Amino acid sequence: MAYVIGATCIDTTDRSCVDGCPVDCISADEGDRMLFIDPTRCIDCAACLEPCPVEAIHPEQDLPQEWKEFARINRLHFEDAEAARELVEGWVSRQ
Repeated sequence: MAYVIGATCIDTTDRSCVDGCPVDCISADEGDRMLFIDPTRCIDCAACLEPCPVEAIHPEQDLPQEWKEFARINRLHFEDAEAARELVEGWVSRQ
């Protein structure tokens, strides 16, 4: 299980979760509208939870139903960042 960053991170500029992560598994590329957690590097320590000011981070199994897609989006970002960006844009356009 890994932690997942969800919708409330979109267009949030705070990166305090990055500073709290001891294994540097949270990142974003220039132009990304949110941060992403690499599930292959996440050690499930929960150090990112408290610093997040928008409560965007959840264990994958505890994601709110409306955010289930973000588990896939976070994983995909580390395989195909452009495809992940397109999914984020699609999610935003549906809101």
